[in-house]
Amino acid sequence: MLHQYLFEKHPVATQKFCFPSLAIRPILRDRAAEFFRSIEKGSPVTPRLDRDFLTFCDSIIHGFLLNLSLLLPTIFHRQWSRRMLASFHRHVIQLFSRILRFKRSSVLAGCLLVAGIFLSFSPARSATTLDIPKNGAYTGAYVDFGEGEDELTVEALQRFEQLAGKHQAIIACGAFWGEPGFPLRLVQIIDRYGAVPLLFWSPWGKPYTEGKPPDRFNLNSIRKGVWDGYIDRWAEDAASWGKPLLVSWGLEMNGTWFPWSGYFYNKPRKKGEKPDPHPEGPEIYKATYRYVVDRVRARGATNIQWVFHVNHSPLPIEKWNHFAAYYPGDHYADWLGMSVYGKIFWDQGWTSFDPIYLNAYQELAALHPTKPIIIAEWGVGEFPASGDKAQFLQQAFDTMRLKSPRVKAAVYWHERWQNEDGSYSNLRITSSPAALETYRRNVADAFWIGYPVFKP
Repeated sequence: MLHQYLFEKHPVATQKFCFPSLAIRPILRDRAAEFFRSIEKGSPVTPRLDRDFLTFCDSIIHGFLLNLSLLLPTIFHRQWSRRMLASFHRHVIQLFSRILRFKRSSVLAGCLLVAGIFLSFSPARSATTLDIPKNGAYTGAYVDFGEGEDELTVEALQRFEQLAGKHQAIIACGAFWGEPGFPLRLVQIIDRYGAVPLLFWSPWGKPYTEGKPPDRFNLNSIRKGVWDGYIDRWAEDAASWGKPLLVSWGLEMNGTWFPWSGYFYNKPRKKGEKPDPHPEGPEIYKATYRYVVDRVRARGATNIQWVFHVNHSPLPIEKWNHFAAYYPGDHYADWLGMSVYGKIFWDQGWTSFDPIYLNAYQELAALHPTKPIIIAEWGVGEFPASGDKAQFLQQAFDTMRLKSPRVKAAVYWHERWQNEDGSYSNLRITSSPAALETYRRNVADAFWIGYPVFKP
């Protein structure tokens, strides 16, 4: 089949190749069926039916051409003008007009030819699993979505795409437990943009303040079944959505800033007492992670790929707080993920990318020999007096591309916020002309894949 060949040879481009788009397929199918019924009943081929058939064909060709304009340049590596496509459109319609001048059998043959191609076509977008690139990695972003990380619009995504110079394959956003249910509006917007959602599904209640101890969504209450109803409804809605989702549950649990962090669940240490080499915190986290994933899968949400998501550096820096202590097991993680940030507050020291990344990458990769790695969050602030942001970005791109063969996706954190002390943290790629130029130049490389690829 043509679409199967194109999907195998040009998978990224074929994601745009819907023949025609899903939105008008049912309308055109009904129009074709009505026309066929008229012929089967022996109705003469009247001018009205002729016009209906031409309209039907024109709709198919129009939908086909909208996507062909994106497909052809990728396949043939050249520009195809609107004039060329319009000329093709005109000639095909003229061909069908001539068909109608022949006897009814010819008309029926033409109908069957067009409808057979159209109705048998299965667009690649209907596949249900995000494919792991053999070469290269997906590029993605979180785009300044507000305090709840969920103030999302298509326009904001399009503006970032214009700034970055490339479409984004993955869009990250918050899905906090303090909000009501599955974030259907957000995933619809991301899907409309043409990306796969990465949901930070965090057991966190309002107000979303970092550095606070466990709240009503604490890990023990989750395991006791207090939130089973919420989990089940969320899972059912995710299953009903049906399209691929990346979900990071309880991210950066090896720090001290989120209420689900293992640090908060260790037994209090008495003064002078040595730290427990096997504290309860990581074990409680692992058990809760498995509990949540099991319930979600039991409700049929098999369209979710789970991301085990740590911070690149643990806090506190103690032996018990390493990545492996929190790893829930191979059955519960489809991707291995981590956050990697350089200096983001004025009172932090400056560092380049490699010293904070390379050891963490090796530790994460050691959890499993083949699972793909996603840099689920990465970024750095603009602090000219401390260091060069453009150089940080350049080293990050070089290292991810040349020294990280397991990295198959990276999501940049494009945000600017004001801190309590009045200072600003500006991680946006537009924080300086040099930062923007460096980001655009590197992400333009073919290594970074701008559209998600799917497989059955």
